[in-house]
Amino acid sequence: MAIRLFNSLTRRKEEFIPRESGKASIYACGPTTYNYFHLGNARMLVVFDMIRRYLIYKGYDVTYIQNFTDVDDKIINKAVEEGYSPKELAEKYIREYFKDAQTLNILPATVHPKATEHIPEMIEIIEILEKKGLAYSINGDVYFAVDKYEGYGKLSGRTLEDMKAGARIEVDEKKKHPMDFALWKNSKEGEPSWTSPWGEGRPGWHIECSAMALKYLGPGFDIHGGGGDLIFPHHENEIAQSEGCLDNEIFAKYWMHNAFITINQEKMSKSLGNFFLVREVTEKFPGDVIRFYLLGTHYRSPLDFDDEKLIMASKGLDRLKNSARLATEALSKILPDEEPQIEDELLQASKEARRAFEEAMDDDFNSAQAYAALFELAKEINTYLAKDKRQPYSLTEAYNTLKELGDVLGFDLEEEEEDSQGGSGKLLQVMDLVLEIRMKARKNKDWATADLIRDRMKEIGIVVEDTPEGARWYLK
Repeated sequence: MAIRLFNSLTRRKEEFIPRESGKASIYACGPTTYNYFHLGNARMLVVFDMIRRYLIYKGYDVTYIQNFTDVDDKIINKAVEEGYSPKELAEKYIREYFKDAQTLNILPATVHPKATEHIPEMIEIIEILEKKGLAYSINGDVYFAVDKYEGYGKLSGRTLEDMKAGARIEVDEKKKHPMDFALWKNSKEGEPSWTSPWGEGRPGWHIECSAMALKYLGPGFDIHGGGGDLIFPHHENEIAQSEGCLDNEIFAKYWMHNAFITINQEKMSKSLGNFFLVREVTEKFPGDVIRFYLLGTHYRSPLDFDDEKLIMASKGLDRLKNSARLATEALSKILPDEEPQIEDELLQASKEARRAFEEAMDDDFNSAQAYAALFELAKEINTYLAKDKRQPYSLTEAYNTLKELGDVLGFDLEEEEEDSQGGSGKLLQVMDLVLEIRMKARKNKDWATADLIRDRMKEIGIVVEDTPEGARWYLK
């Protein structure tokens, strides 16, 4: 089945046909580096990481570009507050980005370009736009003339008349049209600046992504992604300046946007002050639980934030990890066979899970529906393990399928939790000793001690279960 995705530009689902067969090119708008990223930012980053992973699973050679905006008014203002230079502040939060991204198991991009390292490319585009009459300069500032570009508004669905009617024009406004946007800004004292044909200055926000996307992916690349709040004005302006420069050649074929995370039905954002940093949330929930929560709702549907939803996500992920763990334990106790003796129900369930998973993901990357396939396979594994007769081949196939499909969504279902003393290895040794003591207590019919050990373990989040093969444990 072909992948179909929702294209924000055409407002419908379309079959994904890449520019080059077997290859996929993606540009995802990265963070402005003036703070740690919050949960709303994390949704976009996790969603496009998931899309990238699924395209790789489907056999595509994926080039994934995610930029850092490291020069911006917000960075300059925050640098003054924190006593850094703008460059030092940006570098600090780029380093912190990678720490949080690793916590959420977000793969590093093929290239993470920085805006400040691509000033010559931006100047070149602006010069072309000015020569074509699509841009004009006033006292060192350069603006894009929106009324000179015929397709302006095609992504957001807005007309210039509607935009003009809703715009607030300041008295000292230099722009010819209220919706004209800055390509280059004249430098102010104390701000970072670069030499340009229009004097010392720095780039506008929108031109940065155009320059970096075109440098690393070229015209007509496959997917341009970001949060829904970037549709207007950022992505609308990117299209105008890029296609204006390219003589209306297509900038990006498919435009994809995830919906907001909300708090009490209001968008989570730094400007509203109602945001939670990923750093704050990881004080209560592991990174894989946060990721599981973020992908548990289709990316184009709003996702309301509260602790209860994260608790539910934790329980759901534990169910999958528990099934993987039980399968591993069972396989360690039985001899492998190379071929199935019969096409039993677990082998069929593995094939059905993969089919259902791919059907969900092929339909606009529906990770929420893909979860259902994983849970169904986990249930089949648990049912199978309760039976006396088991085929190692079938159990191996089921386990490998569950683990592989989990990996596609960015979850390591084999991952061991580390204990506070430095690793899972020490925890395993301690638990072997605890279970040995408990086993001796049971043999001596010291039920009170055996039950005390089990109950105290449960209080600290370790579940001990008695089975016909002996006691086993797992982290709750």
